[in-house]
Amino acid sequence: DLSLLKESEDYILSPGGVTRMVYPFLRKLVNMGGSPWWVSLNPQAPQVVVVDGIKIYHVSVPAEKIKGYGKAKEVIWGTLHMIDESSSQAQDLMWMDEYIDYIYYNRRVAQAVDLLDREEDFDVIYVHDFQHIPLGTMLTSMKPRIFRWHIPLETSLIPDSWISSLDLYLNKYDTIIVSSKRYSKNLVEMGYRGRVVEMYPYIDPTQYKTPSRDEVERFASRYGIDPDDKLILVVARMDPMKGHDRAIKALKLVKKEIPEARLMLVGNGSFSSSKNGIGLSKGERWARYLSSLANELGLAGYVIMTGYLGQRDLEAAYSRADVILLPSIIEGFGLVVVEGWLYRKPAIVSYNAGVADLIRDGENGFIVDPNDIDDIAAKIKIILKNYKLAEELGTRGYDTSKRCYIDTIFKEEMEIIEKTIEGR
Repeated sequence: DLSLLKESEDYILSPGGVTRMVYPFLRKLVNMGGSPWWVSLNPQAPQVVVVDGIKIYHVSVPAEKIKGYGKAKEVIWGTLHMIDESSSQAQDLMWMDEYIDYIYYNRRVAQAVDLLDREEDFDVIYVHDFQHIPLGTMLTSMKPRIFRWHIPLETSLIPDSWISSLDLYLNKYDTIIVSSKRYSKNLVEMGYRGRVVEMYPYIDPTQYKTPSRDEVERFASRYGIDPDDKLILVVARMDPMKGHDRAIKALKLVKKEIPEARLMLVGNGSFSSSKNGIGLSKGERWARYLSSLANELGLAGYVIMTGYLGQRDLEAAYSRADVILLPSIIEGFGLVVVEGWLYRKPAIVSYNAGVADLIRDGENGFIVDPNDIDDIAAKIKIILKNYKLAEELGTRGYDTSKRCYIDTIFKEEMEIIEKTIEGR
């Protein structure tokens, strides 16, 4: 029972927007009298954990299989996020030995879901994210199935050799939820014949507290941030597609006019690259590269890399920040922008992030090309030099954030679930 333990000391919530969506959604189901199970990979955790009434079933995979699963997963991830080193392997993905391990992992998850279904008699099976795409073909349960696609869905990035398998996998789901109209259109063009729903990701704003002035000052002091420093905040796991390097290069230009500017990078690797997860080294490699880049540009003392932050520290980081930056090369959505808006912070967002759909450029934020370092720097300087504009952008962003509140979207999501169960 995790209520007996302390978050960030005894356990951490796996990084990423999916966790921040699924957890409050399931908690709401519990409060309505539901009895949800959350099945996920965690080879080092107890098989069953209970938190806030949510029963979590951890799937374990033999060590010799887990590395292969991780590599295949990263090829899929990298290809759909325009990472060059993944694209070179993409055409032959399904002939890779590691793809066998990827399929094995999905079989293990399917076995766990089928076992629990026999015991619990589920009403619906709701599958999240790309690493579980094949799951629908492996379930023996005939219960209705929903798949939520969280990452970018650009048909131009999908290799021809994947098309037939994706057609098979995706059409095993009765309903697929995506985060934008473009992704919905692309899904239909790929041959999906079920129900397609467009729905923004969401957060539970009640889980984000406003820290005291003392808490914020202690947080700033811990990382050497002076009261007069202008803090640019990037909250994103350590992954090349998140564009941290763009932020560092932009800082170099910003400091020519605003010497008190500092950059804070919050986040470690994904679960795949964590020591408690699959143990891939991608996150660590990227962090080392960013540190080297900061040194090379003479910014070593001005780029702060915090690693993972617990919830209270994350709240302090948002509170202390002067601007939120999401410079991703490509991003399914980008809930961290919505989190920043909760604290009325102005946001600068890559036009390749799904959350850019919510931004009216210059009114509730700025949209930038992640490859245009000059423009990123220019927008940062505009905000840091103009307190009134920054305040207005943050206030309008706060108003926009309400479109991604769980209470705004939960009813709609439950209606989709009910329609899927009833076959409507």
